[in-house]
Order: sequence, then structure tokens, then C-alpha cells
Amino acid sequence: MSGGSLPLQDLPCLSLQNSSMLSQSRRTNKRKSRGFLTESLDTECTPTDLIQQWSPSLQHQRLISKGKENNENHFVLARRSRRKTDHTSSVSWDHLPEELLLRILLYLPLQDLLRMSTVCRRWRRLAFDESLWQSVDLEGLTHMDSALQQVLMTGVRRLRCPRSFVEKTHFTDSGPLQIVELDLSSSIIPTTALESIICRCSLLEYLSLEGLQLSDTIITSLSKNTNLLQLNLSGCSGFSAPPLADMFKSCNRIEQLNISWCDFNNNHVKSVVENLSSAVTKLNLSGYRETLTLDDVKVLVMRCPQIQTLDLSDSTLLMADSFQILKQLKNLLHLSLSRCYHIHLAALTDLGQMFPLLTFLEVFGLTHDSQLTSLKKELPRISINSRPFSSIARPTPSCRPAGVFSDRTMWDRKCRLRVKL
Repeated sequence: MSGGSLPLQDLPCLSLQNSSMLSQSRRTNKRKSRGFLTESLDTECTPTDLIQQWSPSLQHQRLISKGKENNENHFVLARRSRRKTDHTSSVSWDHLPEELLLRILLYLPLQDLLRMSTVCRRWRRLAFDESLWQSVDLEGLTHMDSALQQVLMTGVRRLRCPRSFVEKTHFTDSGPLQIVELDLSSSIIPTTALESIICRCSLLEYLSLEGLQLSDTIITSLSKNTNLLQLNLSGCSGFSAPPLADMFKSCNRIEQLNISWCDFNNNHVKSVVENLSSAVTKLNLSGYRETLTLDDVKVLVMRCPQIQTLDLSDSTLLMADSFQILKQLKNLLHLSLSRCYHIHLAALTDLGQMFPLLTFLEVFGLTHDSQLTSLKKELPRISINSRPFSSIARPTPSCRPAGVFSDRTMWDRKCRLRVKL
């Protein structure tokens, strides 16, 4: 036995009894280890696995001392747990400011904007924010009642829904509307529903109610829109002459007016020509066969000397003597006299000298094809019968075929939110 090794009896702090107990525990552990090794071999453990299984677990004993940690030569090491760090760099939509979200939503089409409004309350509030609904085009929408009412509540400023069908008789909301441009041309809408819309408007600048059944209440309500620039009431009916006169007195900034083919008598015509503002530059007063007289033309020319485009088609009471009155319109560029059957063809050849700036002339129904050829030779600088449809105060080109939605402009601009067909 080497000198550096001692028998178990000579080890300090251990007695014989302890040594015998230690030897007995070793024999017991030896038996257990043999059995465990056998079991381990049966489970096909590698030597490395066996070593790891038999390696005693290292338990760091923590010295507990009162007072300072390094007092009485006790040096304590404390290990703090590591903080969990999130390595993801994604940004939550909930943390974005609403100004940025509204800027993003500004690029969404109408259908996608409506879909995202169903996500949560916050997104619904953002989806119907007034800034996103400035211009809306509902043409082609089948169910117009609820959609029209909801759009009106968003504070829309440009609304286009021609040829729409509205069944609801009135709208419940009575607050003022912010509409500046409105196109309801050729729609089927009850007069009461139309009244509930127009009565809440006071900021209108462009309006088209072509072909609708109106009322005195609607015409009176239009008087509040003193900023009107273009008004299309072509083919309208259901209102009397006095409210019409009051409206034109109040709306003295109108530049383009289409009031052709309305259900007018002589009083209606006089209410128009006697109260129009001098700001009018384009006027369509066609379709009054027996109601527009030469005296009405005289009053019209005196009140509106700046007219550039004038349509007096189907005024069968006018004759060639009206040219002497119309030649006072020094800025006249476009004149329509179609189906004015009392105007002789020979009188048309003098128009080139009477109107030095005249560029377009419409005389449909007054000439045959052979006569038209000779008339074009007499008036070489004037384009004759090149524009069969009037575009005065109309929001969309009237020559567009029915059912074609390639051009969905409203007064030369498209609406941002449009129904996809």
C-alpha cells in the first residue's frame, strides 16, 4: 500500500461503525450498479449515455450569510436569470397611428374597404372616416337604398349614381350634407326621397337631375346653393314658374345651364330668360316649340351677352330675323338650330359674316345631304352637324353607349371609390 493512502479506519472523522456502514453501502450500491448496467445494456445505451446517466448532478450550494455578502471571508456568487428577448422585428397594426392607417386605406378600392370594416370596431371607424369617402361612384349598384343612405352619412363631397333605383321614400338622417358635386341623372327615385337629399344641401356647385320628377320644394331648396356653377335640369317636371325665378335670382353664379325639354309653359320660359345671370356662358334652351318666342330671345341676349354656346333647337317659332338679335353675342362659338323649320336654308349662308368666331353649327333637319354639301362649301371654316348631342352641364358624355362603363367620369374627373362590375 502506498504511503499516500490510508485505511478506512485511519481516516479522520470516521469511526469503525461508520466504516462498516460505508462498506455495506458500497456492497449494496455495487449490486444495484450491476443490475442497472444490465438494464442499461438491454436498452442499447452508448457509453457516452451511460456516463451521462451516472454523472452526479452538480448542485451548487448557496452560502447564506447575514449582512454583507463578502463579510467574514465569505464570497458569494449569485447568478441572475437571463431576460427573454424577442428577436422578431415585426410591427403590429394596432400600434400604428391612425393618420398612417388612413393614408394606407386611401389606396384601397371600395369593395376591399368595406371588407376590412368588418374586422373590428376600430377598423370599422377608420374605414368610414370622412377623408376616405370624398368621391364615390355607385353606378351599377343593385341595392341602392341602404348604400346611398350610408354613403351620404360619410360626408361625401362628390357622389355619382346615375340610372339608380331607389325605393325608400325618405332618409332618416336630417343633418346637413357636404355634397359639392351630385349626379342623379335618369334615376328612379321618389320625389320625397329626393327632397330629403336636396333639402340638406347648401354647398352644391355641380348638379345633374336630368329626367327626374321634381317639386317646388326641391327648386326652393336649390336656392340655398348660391355657389352653383353647372346645373342640368333637362327633361325635369313637376315644379311651377315662381320658385324657378327665385332660384335663378339667388343662384347668380351659374355658368352652364341645361334646362331643355322640361314640362314648361310660357311662364316657365320667361322665368328662365328674365332671371338668368350674366355669368352664363353655355345655355341649352331647346325643345320649346310653341313657348320660346323672339321676344324671349331678345331678353336672353340682353341679360347674357357672354354666351359662347347656345342651343335653341326645336324652337319652331324662330325665323331668320332672330339672327339680327343673336349677332349681338360677340363670343358665340357654337350655335344649334336643329329642327327650327321656319329658318330658310339660304339664311344660313350669312352666319359666317354675322358670327366671326362661330366654329360649330348644328342644323339637323333643315338640310338634305346634297344641300349640306353646298352649305359646307359656303361656310368652310365652320364645322356643321359634327356634334349631334349636347354636352352643356352634363356630367358624362351623352354620346356614350348604354351599358358601357369605360368612361365613368363626372365633370371630367373620376371618383376614387367605384363599384367594380
